[in-house]
Amino acid sequence: MKNKCLPLLILLFFTSPVFAHKVKISEDVGATLHIEPNDNPRAGEPAQAWFALTRKGGKAIPLAECNCQLVVYSQPGENALFKPSLKPIIAEKYRGIPGADVTFPQPGAYLLTLTGKPVKANDFKPFELKFEITVAAGTSSAKLQVNQNNQKSNTSPFSQTTLVVVSILFLGGVLAGALKSFKRN
Repeated sequence: MKNKCLPLLILLFFTSPVFAHKVKISEDVGATLHIEPNDNPRAGEPAQAWFALTRKGGKAIPLAECNCQLVVYSQPGENALFKPSLKPIIAEKYRGIPGADVTFPQPGAYLLTLTGKPVKANDFKPFELKFEITVAAGTSSAKLQVNQNNQKSNTSPFSQTTLVVVSILFLGGVLAGALKSFKRN
């Protein structure tokens, strides 16, 4: 019986959906964080973070009903790196929810803190939600590494163009010598 179930378990394990959205609850407000693209932000590349805010009971909280602020930290307990401006966005089934364009400077761990108070008194309790995220290396950091490597390799006394010209002349000389040797025989 175990051997018959094993392929099914492996199939379910590798084909089950992966949910990367992060959900947090504070007081009577819950939020789901999603970062485009695909909850996989990359250093040096713009990403859009959005928060599906909901009241207890499931009713959405649009940005127009919340005095919200987003702060990005590189590590918990450190000074804020930046405070992106929130704007109302449409994402999935949500309309007017808080969203922000964010560009993380380096790969690594970050902490996003979303705080909010109701625009209308007693609409919901003030909240603070903290989301830990990991940022992968991006193409910008890869381009920076390539540029740094190019700068190091260009410190030689010969430029790349000079090396190409010398190589062509050398190969031409070798071919000319081989042709002369071939004609003699």
